[in-house]
Amino acid sequence: RRRRAASRGAHNVCRLLSRRAHGFYARDAGVAHRVNLGLLRKMICQESTKFKNVWTTHSASPIAYERGRIYLDNYQCCISSIAREPRILYQKPKCSKSEKIEDALLLECPLGEMLPSPSDYKPSLIVLTVQNWLLRLSADSGEILQKIYLTGSCCKFRYLSWDTPQEVMVVKSAQNKLPAAARQAGIQQSVLFYLAVFQVLPLSFIGMLEINKKIFGNSVTDVAVSNGILIVMYSMGLVRLYNFQAICEQFMEQPFDLGHEFNWNGQVGVVGKYPFGLPCNIKITDTPPLLFEASSLENAFQIGGYPWHYIITPNKKKHKGVFHICSLKDNALAKNGIQDMKCCSLEPDWIYFHPDMSGRIIHVGPNLIKVLKLKEVKNNTDQVEVAEDFTIVANRENCVNNAVTVTASGRVVKKRFNLLDDDPEQETFKIVDYEDELDLLSTVAVTEIGADGKAHLDFHCNDRGILLKSIPLLESWDVTYSHEVYFDKDLVLHIEQKPNRRFSCYVYQMVCDTAKDDECTSHEKTERVFRKIRGRIFEYI
Repeated sequence: RRRRAASRGAHNVCRLLSRRAHGFYARDAGVAHRVNLGLLRKMICQESTKFKNVWTTHSASPIAYERGRIYLDNYQCCISSIAREPRILYQKPKCSKSEKIEDALLLECPLGEMLPSPSDYKPSLIVLTVQNWLLRLSADSGEILQKIYLTGSCCKFRYLSWDTPQEVMVVKSAQNKLPAAARQAGIQQSVLFYLAVFQVLPLSFIGMLEINKKIFGNSVTDVAVSNGILIVMYSMGLVRLYNFQAICEQFMEQPFDLGHEFNWNGQVGVVGKYPFGLPCNIKITDTPPLLFEASSLENAFQIGGYPWHYIITPNKKKHKGVFHICSLKDNALAKNGIQDMKCCSLEPDWIYFHPDMSGRIIHVGPNLIKVLKLKEVKNNTDQVEVAEDFTIVANRENCVNNAVTVTASGRVVKKRFNLLDDDPEQETFKIVDYEDELDLLSTVAVTEIGADGKAHLDFHCNDRGILLKSIPLLESWDVTYSHEVYFDKDLVLHIEQKPNRRFSCYVYQMVCDTAKDDECTSHEKTERVFRKIRGRIFEYI
């Protein structure tokens, strides 16, 4: 018996070690985190849980949200959205126009890597200023941790984006355009864009390159780098893809490290320091090998799915709202690959690959959300068809749109027009998003009742589309304004842009105390308090 017990014990230990090698271990932090998120999802979706508008603030400048932090006043003020009452993490003095921030990205610590500085292990904010400075700020204090000067007057850098999220960052310039007087004098401008590429945490310089019309053509309108691919867009709707890593390896003249002295084209300075900035060390002298090209209306082009497919709209205005799903391997149109909702609406429908990495496709119309999947055709493994996984339909039960009506006196009245599919009086989908940590598909639907628009945020099962939870947004929703809604675990944030650069931020938090919450489900029943904190007015409950 003891031998059998010892044998079983050894077998169990080996099995446990094998599971740990594959990432299965009941006591590791990842498993505990997933269990906690599963519990949070159940709490959010249970009927007794409510989301309460705990506080609101307003601003004369754009409001941004990143991972529990609300940024106002051009990132000079940061407020924690986690507390029930507003808590200002930092408030900087108002900056001058020369210090204005053009764009920002949040950096989070990579797992399992040794970093050179203790500050690298905490979240930080990369910001790009109007004077071509790249700053790394502490996300919690706003302290400047690192400063990089990009370049002098040759271009104006304006945009930050990820090549590989949290690994490789791209800084893009505005398009170079000569003044009218220079163009009339016959001066030619061949460089259209500059791209500076960095490895993040620790922040290191990979290289800078120029997009030149002599190499890529005269009709280039935009450029981007994503997932190791250089994407070049043209005015006629053409999109071309190049291997960005291969370009860097082939055309890099010399690597440079930040903070090191350099002698480049007769200039002597320090890499990333004023006034020299960064050298343009990737010189594309010949057209790189083309990976792929496609023509699409308004350069709309997406790649995703399994096996790899792409989505385009045929490059004619009459095809707007028609989407073709084609194989990246051979450009073959998938079976049922033409998706057309035939919407009659002011705002067009939109389509994109599902961000949950399932390979599915989300197609959103005014009153219908279709989640599509790619699957092999029966008896033909070489062909792929687009099939419907599930649909979500707007609630339009009370909508009556009869073309002919009869009055009380018996007179027949014929309507001269039909309602649009996105008419404000009908419930219409405005936002569709995915909460990856809770695996929930969220939708915002809006109905205009009288002069006010009423919106609600719904949570759906990401696998089957079943409605799990509906949250009414108490503030009025004007469909002519710009809106953003963020659902971040137990937090809902609504940012609204009104005319004349007036911005509002409404913060909702999860509450489970139903006895108190049932009394506070509307503005009329709730006492709203105004408080000034460090010069800023907050409206909270």
